[in-house]
Amino acid sequence: MTNLDSDMTFPTYGGEVKPATGATLFALGSWLRRGKASADARQLFLEGGREGDSFYRDRWSYDKIVRSTHGVNCTGSCSWKIYVKDGVITWETQQTDYPSTGADMPEYEPRGCPRGAAFSWYEYSPTRIKYPYVRGVLLDMFREAKKRLGDPVDAWAAVVEDPEKARAYKSQRGRGGMVRVSWEEAMEIVAAAYVHTIKQYGPDRIAGFSVIPAMSMISYGAGARFHELIGATMLSFYDWYADLPPASPQVFGDQTDVPEAGDWFNSQYLIMWGTNLPLTRTPDAHFMAEARYHGQKVVVVSPDFADNTKFADDWLRVQPGTDGALAQAMGHVILKEFHVGKREPMFLDYMKRYTDGPFLVEIGEVGEGAHEGIAPTTLVPGKFLTAAKMPAGTTERTENNEFRPLVIEADGTVKDPGGTLADRFGEEGAGHWNLNLDGVEPVLSIMDTNEWEPVEIALPRFDLPAADGQASVGGGYVKRGVPARRVGWVGEAGVPLVAVDSDAAPDREAGAAAWVCPASGRRYIERNGTLTPEETQASSPNTADTQAQTREDHQ
Repeated sequence: MTNLDSDMTFPTYGGEVKPATGATLFALGSWLRRGKASADARQLFLEGGREGDSFYRDRWSYDKIVRSTHGVNCTGSCSWKIYVKDGVITWETQQTDYPSTGADMPEYEPRGCPRGAAFSWYEYSPTRIKYPYVRGVLLDMFREAKKRLGDPVDAWAAVVEDPEKARAYKSQRGRGGMVRVSWEEAMEIVAAAYVHTIKQYGPDRIAGFSVIPAMSMISYGAGARFHELIGATMLSFYDWYADLPPASPQVFGDQTDVPEAGDWFNSQYLIMWGTNLPLTRTPDAHFMAEARYHGQKVVVVSPDFADNTKFADDWLRVQPGTDGALAQAMGHVILKEFHVGKREPMFLDYMKRYTDGPFLVEIGEVGEGAHEGIAPTTLVPGKFLTAAKMPAGTTERTENNEFRPLVIEADGTVKDPGGTLADRFGEEGAGHWNLNLDGVEPVLSIMDTNEWEPVEIALPRFDLPAADGQASVGGGYVKRGVPARRVGWVGEAGVPLVAVDSDAAPDREAGAAAWVCPASGRRYIERNGTLTPEETQASSPNTADTQAQTREDHQ
């Protein structure tokens, strides 16, 4: 071995000869690479070409630019330029080609926020969850039960209906213990839970949510639409944001942004309730802050002094969990003082133009076996009355009539306000996409028409526990009197009946009217507000069981 502390000498790259001390170990390295070393062997100088900055040039090179945004949950959807090289994202910058808002409003630029930038590293993070995970205790019990019983629904029931087993896996919540499973097994467990719950308790005992329903048809169909079709309860998808518990958005606010951000600046009175704009809508929060320069009054409803509260002129500090009671109280005062106590034109006009208040609602019999403890002939509110259930000629446009809700004017004329869902899809609706109420003056109550009658309807109560053996939620019914008016008849075939011309029915008795079903050809006689098939009139005109039809369409 060579002792580096001996009197040996080593030549350096520059031709100098130095004693073989400990430092000469570094000098030895100068012989192993190209370049000139400094006298102390601590620097290496490369000459010629641009090899020294090749790392930096390669770092910013790319094959293509893709326009995208971050995540599926951000409704801000700030546009970013994604630079891709060899199929891998190398870097990102904010897209800055948003249209200008003009001289009288702040610009949308720049878009993006720190959370979007932070998402860039998360795309390739080793902690990113890419597969389903199930709590290990629950998974073991489910697998054991399925192996023993053979059916996944029975297996799920054996776990959740057993008090000891249910307590065992529920007690582990918040303690980790998640294990990876296949997509097939995860979907099997979820499906089994749905089927068992529906069989055992009914679909209304299922509460679910989805990612943003408007994000895609897959998102909508897999979440919101699915729960609607099976009769389940649909929770707000906002409850899912930021992996927060469901109560968090309801207490502290989260990313609720139904109004367009630019309209914050245009408003003169802004109530921030259930959202914390500087935190949840970071790119757009400046619209709210800048609006105060033109005199906007800002009111914040929040239980804590949040980021947005410091911008408030008034702070309504609610107790956590009382937001619903506060909202109900506000609605009660508005209805009592400006709709009942006095009919304020501003509120009435708003109701007509921007709410579904003027649309007619059907009233019909609840029917046999619909609910426990209620007579089949009890009247209950139904669906919106659409043009599909009215005689031909009621509306000018007839496309998609099953999606065309109607209103009524003071003289009792039923009209199409235009701009409803029916006009969104079809050639006839082109140019009628807005609810402008052109030539239509709807009333907000049947009592404002020239003819009406009081009827009693039943409404379910949810403020009482369900009775023993009652499967559906609710503790009974409350009855209320409402004004109603008959606007037409619907036959047994579900098709609107057409009035028979009086000249075509000379034998019609006084005070009676004749109607015919265009689908079946069956004729009906209307007498004293009751409709009965014509063929039963002669045999037993006064028998209750011959009254095949009752009122169908009311508000």
